[in-house]
Amino acid sequence: MNNNSTGDSLFHERLRASTGRLFWLGLAMSALGIAAIAFPIFSTLVVALFVGWVFLTAGALTFFCSFSIHGTGPFFGALVVSLLSVAAGVFLLFNPLVGAVALTLLVGVIFVFQGALELFFAYEMRPHPSWVGMLVSGFASVFLAVLITAGWPEISAIALGILLGVNFLSTGIAYIIVSRTMKSAD
Repeated sequence: MNNNSTGDSLFHERLRASTGRLFWLGLAMSALGIAAIAFPIFSTLVVALFVGWVFLTAGALTFFCSFSIHGTGPFFGALVVSLLSVAAGVFLLFNPLVGAVALTLLVGVIFVFQGALELFFAYEMRPHPSWVGMLVSGFASVFLAVLITAGWPEISAIALGILLGVNFLSTGIAYIIVSRTMKSAD
C-alpha cells in the first residue's frame, strides 16, 4: 500500500487533488436531480428514450457480432436476442410513455428483490453494528416497491423521473460533501 507521512492512501491524495472538480460535478448532478424532480414527466421520457437507445445499440451490436459465432444453437440464440433487443429499443423510442409503464413495473420488481436481499443480509450481519443500516435500506427498498406497484400504472409517467432525480440529487450532495470534507482536511 502506498502511504504518505500522514497515513493517507494514494486514493485519498488523488481525491484531495480533485476536490474542485468533484465539487462542480456534485453541483451539476444536484442541479440535474432538482430539475428531474421538478419535471418528472420529462425526466421519465428521457429515461425511457435512453433505455430505448441502449437496447437498440446493444441489439445492433449483438446482431452483427452473432455472425461471428460458430455453431447453429449459439448463433441463433445470439440472433434472436439481438432482434428482441432491437425490437425493444424501437418500441421504447416510438412509444416512450408506454415503455415507461413497463420500466416502472420492472423497477418495482427489482426493488422487491433488492429489499429482500438486503433484509436477508441484515439478518446475517446482525451481530455487526452496521446491520441496522442494511435493515433500513432493505425496508426502504420494499417500501418503494410497494409504493410503485400500488400506484402502477398511473404513477408510471412520473416515477422513473422522480427516482432518477432523487438519485442524482443524493449523489450530487454526497460529492459536494466529500469535496468540502477533503478540502478542509488540507
